[in-house]
Amino acid sequence: MGEILDDMDSRPGSATSLLRTIVGLHLRELGGWVAVSHLLELLETVGVPAPRARTAVARVKKKGLLTPESRGQLAGYALVPDAVAMLERGDRRIHHPRAMGDGDPWCLVSFSLPEAQRDLRHQLRRRLHWIGCGTVSPALWICPGFLVDEVEEILVSLGVRQHATVFLTDRPRVEGDLGAAVSRWWDLDALRRLHTAFLTEHGAAAAAPAASTVSDAAAFAAYVRAIDTWRIIPYLDPGLPASLLPADWPGAASATLLADLRTRFAAPAARFAADRTPRIRSPR
Repeated sequence: MGEILDDMDSRPGSATSLLRTIVGLHLRELGGWVAVSHLLELLETVGVPAPRARTAVARVKKKGLLTPESRGQLAGYALVPDAVAMLERGDRRIHHPRAMGDGDPWCLVSFSLPEAQRDLRHQLRRRLHWIGCGTVSPALWICPGFLVDEVEEILVSLGVRQHATVFLTDRPRVEGDLGAAVSRWWDLDALRRLHTAFLTEHGAAAAAPAASTVSDAAAFAAYVRAIDTWRIIPYLDPGLPASLLPADWPGAASATLLADLRTRFAAPAARFAADRTPRIRSPR
């Protein structure tokens, strides 16, 4: 099986996105397998009824994340082994978002693909966008230097490495203010809306009474929904230096909220998932 990519096309809050989030958060801890009935129960806990849940499972199977596997008399789904690397990359992005300092290097990606490879050109631009790259021009993209390995992985996986040149460089020189150039290279308004939505939707949960007064089921629902809203943000937002962003940039506030939600809900959410999904060993 080829490289399995994170599913960024599913709208946060949709059945497919919530299923993808549950798989990413809990399935590895559950031994990489879950019975259909237990998976449907977990989805019902976050408000996804069984018919929509089954449709979501079919879509996630098509993405190459899950595969049907029965154990004993129980029908279930196993995590595709090749998906583990993708989930581990997601863990680093989602739970440990990085921020660029003023003196850190930048990465520039220049490429030229022939018209016959227009499809690949579209895929390349799309995937560079999804890891947080900004657009200087259609064939010149920019991101923090710490993303260079991910850029290289994309070029190699698409088979276009020979058509691209990657530079690690100091602070770009532009006419006028670099912060103004950054606002042209990235859609900061769209990124702001993502942060603001996360703060608006999940701020109340962090401000609620102590986690000891919240049931494990409620903690599971709150945490899955919060991560589901958050998980695209550290992909699209590259973590640019604060000096190049508007003074009221909400990125630090949303990262703080994520940490607060993890402290409150991660442990009881994991406990709920484990209690509702007993492990059954593979017959192999």
